[in-house]
Amino acid sequence: MINELEFPQGIKLLTRWQCGEAVARDRLREIHDAAIAGELDDNFMVPPPVDAVHIGGSINLMTLTIMNDLYGMESAEFYKADPERYVRTTLLTRRLLGMNKLYLSWPVYAFTAEALGQAIMYPDKFPPGSDPDKMLVTRDTWQDIGTPDLNSGIPKLLEETLTFYEHLTGMEPVLHLSAPYSLAADIFGQEPLLAALVHEPELADHILDHLVDHVLQPWIEHFFKRFPNGWVEMSDASGSPFFIGPLNCKNMAIRSIKRLVDENPWGHRVYDANFRGDYVAQVQKKDRSSKRRNATKAESAESVSLLELTELKHSICQDFVIRLHDDRVPVSFYEDQAIQRNRPLFTGVGASQLDRNSIMDMETESQSLRDVARECVEAVKNVALTISANGYDKRKPPWPGTVYFEDVSSESSFEFMEIIVETALSHGSLKPDT
Repeated sequence: MINELEFPQGIKLLTRWQCGEAVARDRLREIHDAAIAGELDDNFMVPPPVDAVHIGGSINLMTLTIMNDLYGMESAEFYKADPERYVRTTLLTRRLLGMNKLYLSWPVYAFTAEALGQAIMYPDKFPPGSDPDKMLVTRDTWQDIGTPDLNSGIPKLLEETLTFYEHLTGMEPVLHLSAPYSLAADIFGQEPLLAALVHEPELADHILDHLVDHVLQPWIEHFFKRFPNGWVEMSDASGSPFFIGPLNCKNMAIRSIKRLVDENPWGHRVYDANFRGDYVAQVQKKDRSSKRRNATKAESAESVSLLELTELKHSICQDFVIRLHDDRVPVSFYEDQAIQRNRPLFTGVGASQLDRNSIMDMETESQSLRDVARECVEAVKNVALTISANGYDKRKPPWPGTVYFEDVSSESSFEFMEIIVETALSHGSLKPDT
């Protein structure tokens, strides 16, 4: 029995390692050696609870930092050389942090673009990304993009990774891919795509539709033939309302994802949950009514309200409602929406809330985080209890709702994470009389 696999021993070990304690580093190496050798596989087979709030998060960068420090492993080797090692060490990080849901992900934007032939930079200690000086396509060549070889390269690597994950955990595999807009940004360039969005929207639409028809649809079709019980998670941070505005998010980013959802028999198992910046819809509405009093009726008709944006997001994420930190709309709004839709709630904890380099007053910030954590946990719990009473069908993977760390790295405060995890574990039970 490795005590550090139980909360809070694991996260306390990571805190000591983060502070540079040699004994903690040696112990962390021992635990990772055991995990890589398969000695902790029984622990990874323990399913997430069905009667408590789930705790999850994005921990790719965190695991890479650990592997680089313990083994001198660079990013390309960590992410691509050994799928079984990647799965085991990723799940281990989650256990050490106290997360009770062993979700799997990878550097999605880089991997999806790399599968098409985009030049990718693999820094020593940081996740990969598209080389901005070597964009794969231009306005004259985007039509040349075809379906990648789905039996080699990145697609084969992801299939091997998910095969082992499913074998090890017994959980339904989730293929994580870039959504059309973000994929276009990674192979065409952020600035050229934004320029097309503003000046040549038809060109932007054509590029996104081409990626749907020739890349994503056949890739997803291939995945479901191999994993009929799987799911496909798309990520589209670049297409968020915060970056391109709610109207462009509606007409470009969400429209292209809806094609995958609406036009395929497996569409109900495809979702995108990482659009952020919902508050922009409220700001836009305020600007139109107060600052732009001379706006035409046509301009006003083009605005997207918060409720409409929520409905649009639900159309491409039908099994749960999510509130990210950068949405900056009260948690209670999403709590009400989840209950109305009879769907579980996910609440995000942003990277900026955990950044140890920006903390000025630990005591004040700790109390603030306790309040935030309690609000998130109570909202997720209230939704879960309410929709359960309503007869929720408990479709997977989201039940019963999750407190989600949006981006954990070695610069995150593990002391702050411990506060949030402890709150979720102590107040997140769905059992009667708790």
